[in-house]
Amino acid sequence: MDCNPAVLFQEPKGTILPLGGMDSGHKGYGLTLLVEALTGGLAGHGRADPREGWGATVFVQIIDPRAFAGLDAFTRQTGAVTQRCRASRPAKPGTPVRTPSEHGLQLAAQQREQGVALYPATMPALEAWAGKLGVALPAAATR
Repeated sequence: MDCNPAVLFQEPKGTILPLGGMDSGHKGYGLTLLVEALTGGLAGHGRADPREGWGATVFVQIIDPRAFAGLDAFTRQTGAVTQRCRASRPAKPGTPVRTPSEHGLQLAAQQREQGVALYPATMPALEAWAGKLGVALPAAATR
């Protein structure tokens, strides 16, 4: 089995296995169709239309676990999946497996504590706008 995503661009063209791999691959295919239905289908703009601009569609659904098996059951089940993900062999040895948003949440906590580090050219680029709009620039903090 070839695990190289370059097969998408080679001849004959290959494919990337769907979510679940060889054992439960059907989950990825179904998930793909569900996402397409909930985004492009409900929005009325998607794959059936010509490409114009960005064309992204969004679907937002809010689910309260308390209306189902309860918050404790939800937390227990999702916690077990998270533990299994983190216990997986990392793609890059020595780099721990992270779950989605984990790095972003760590970065946000660090920035709340230490401030947000801006690219050096950001504040000078904003000076003209601050003057034009009468907004005082914050003092630069040093680390």
